Amino acid sequence: MADSPQKFVLYHYTPSLAAAVIFIVLFFATAILHSFQLFKNRTWYFIPFLIGGFFEPIGYIGRAISSKESPNWTIGPYICQSLLILLAPTLFAASIYMILGRIIRLTDGDEYSPIRARWLTKVFVAGDVLSFLAQSGGGGMLSQAKTADDQKRGTNIITGGLFIQVIFFGCFMVVSVIFHTRMARAPAARSFSLQVPWQKYLFVLYAASTFIMVRSVFRIAEYLQGNDGSLLQTETYLYLFDATLMFLTMVLFNVFHPSKTISYEYLYGESVGMASRGLE
Repeated sequence: MADSPQKFVLYHYTPSLAAAVIFIVLFFATAILHSFQLFKNRTWYFIPFLIGGFFEPIGYIGRAISSKESPNWTIGPYICQSLLILLAPTLFAASIYMILGRIIRLTDGDEYSPIRARWLTKVFVAGDVLSFLAQSGGGGMLSQAKTADDQKRGTNIITGGLFIQVIFFGCFMVVSVIFHTRMARAPAARSFSLQVPWQKYLFVLYAASTFIMVRSVFRIAEYLQGNDGSLLQTETYLYLFDATLMFLTMVLFNVFHPSKTISYEYLYGESVGMASRGLE
């Protein structure tokens, strides 16, 4: 379907039913496992991650429905897939910020971090909320667009939200590396007595952060290219640079769940021994 300067086109291709179904199954599988892990281990701060985990398959259900409606798509499934797939990584980021704060407290490494642990989560989650609001506002405007001008305004707001996410996430990665480097050079005394693999989980954060960063940069490039760009007109890129990377992020935290390293009891004054056992 050719683009018109007067009318907003929902899709620039017929969404693939097979691809949507595959990722519905994959995302539901990892999200259900995350639900079990969260409630079993009481890692309540990971709830935003879990919500994002369910946003993903529900969003792809919207794409599956759209695939059966081509070319006369209805707005409901489009809104579902557009907003939920767009916003899920923002919720993943919120929980990732909290993990670093807990690692800093676990190791008694406040002085090694450029931002104190009590402020770290607040600063980055605040940026995450700002990004979330911008993306959801732009996504809502985009989903109700009647003309190409409406689409452009919504796209610009979404792009701004993605830039906010990339800036804050980039700063978060820098803070993580600085903390890790300082701890490696002159480890805090408490870090020697811990029997939890906190350094391994920093590398897990690096991997997850890289996945989300690449996905966010892809989304920015997609929106900056506009309707005539190959990224927006080729569905394969969405599955390669968004769906696959976000699925890997979820699986990464299934395998290296933060409850295995940081227990709720330890953070509120219990023994290091309990923390080393975690809630496995």
